[in-house]
Amino acid sequence: MVDIATRVYNHKWKIDPIVRSLIDTDFYKLLMCQSVFRNKPETEVAFSLINRTTRIPLADLIDEGELREQLDHIRSLRLSRGESTWLRGNTFYGKRQMFRPDFMEWFENLRLPAYHLERRGDQYELTFEGSWPEVMLWEIPALAVLMELRSRAVLDGMGRFELQVLYARAMTRVWEKIERLRDVEPLGIADFGTRRRHSFLWQDWCVQAMMEGLGRKFTGTSNCLIAMRREVEAIGTNAHELPMVYAALAEDDAALARAPYDVLSDWHEEHEGNLRIILPDTYGTRGFLERAPDWLAGWTGIRIDSGDPAAAARIAIDWWRQRGEDPKQKRVIFSDGLDVEKIIELSREFAGETNASFGWGTLLTNDFRGLVPDDALAPFSLVCKAVAANGRPTVKLSDNPEKAMGPPDEIERYKRVFGVGEQERLAVVV
Repeated sequence: MVDIATRVYNHKWKIDPIVRSLIDTDFYKLLMCQSVFRNKPETEVAFSLINRTTRIPLADLIDEGELREQLDHIRSLRLSRGESTWLRGNTFYGKRQMFRPDFMEWFENLRLPAYHLERRGDQYELTFEGSWPEVMLWEIPALAVLMELRSRAVLDGMGRFELQVLYARAMTRVWEKIERLRDVEPLGIADFGTRRRHSFLWQDWCVQAMMEGLGRKFTGTSNCLIAMRREVEAIGTNAHELPMVYAALAEDDAALARAPYDVLSDWHEEHEGNLRIILPDTYGTRGFLERAPDWLAGWTGIRIDSGDPAAAARIAIDWWRQRGEDPKQKRVIFSDGLDVEKIIELSREFAGETNASFGWGTLLTNDFRGLVPDDALAPFSLVCKAVAANGRPTVKLSDNPEKAMGPPDEIERYKRVFGVGEQERLAVVV
């Protein structure tokens, strides 16, 4: 096992590129990329970094030259032979050859497109533009780079023993959380912490701790590189990006209203079983389910990623019952801002009603709260989102208006088209 504190002290991270592989990304990104490669390969998109926690002055903390060095390194990466073999030959969700030969050939020859970086006050403007299948693969590594460079900036002035104690305390915190989860029955939990992790080495340590501490209750990791190296399941399905871009491409209000279901229709043709998970909150969970075609009720489950998680789960359970489905045979995946207390609470609340499982993200792989002066390592909300498609702005409404994004006039249009009324504002932690 890597001695993270010693590595930090001896080398100041220089021997550790932040992103060391094109598959140091979330599994759902590759699944979505294959779908886009098949269905919308000519779409031109723009992605942009958005720091929701503006009190964190990223441009003051992170040296621009070092940031460019890390981003340029990512552009130099190519899929290795071993990585290609793993993707081509491994079984994912019980399916062999998840990734088609034409997609793999394209991925094996991919070089990520250029980026645009500019300082704006105490923040960075970081954008990516080009064909959708290429640009979308910048999201996760870009976030990982910014998050880890912020961590490095805080750690840079620490001495050897101070670092050892810091990591010992952080490891103890993670292990105590794992010990609390051991007695939760039933429990299925995966690592979803790539995008806002403290560092690659730390995420890898957390996965190993979960493997040992939770055994079969630990279902896998969203990180493809760690999944390959640690021989655990790669976990993931799809995300808000797909309906956001499909919606932006809609020519009129009627096409806009159909767009979220067009996404899942395309997905339905490619995948079955546990990959058929609905993410309903992009334009409001309740309205999405009320207007959903009957065939969607037969899908495996739902992922909840905003708003009140228990309320959203109740909406899903009621919807399944109304459509003649048994909620006990369905899966509800909770994935928004989870920590151990909320995981235990939700697991107990829905035991016996549905199959609850959990994607544990930032507060697994980046919980250093209160461990350094001024809480300088506290996690914060940083995202990299598709902001335009073929020149049109994208919109996300969410079940929490604090997560909404897009031009105000377009947000109002989307609310009208999707019948979204007043929403409860909830604090966005991560």
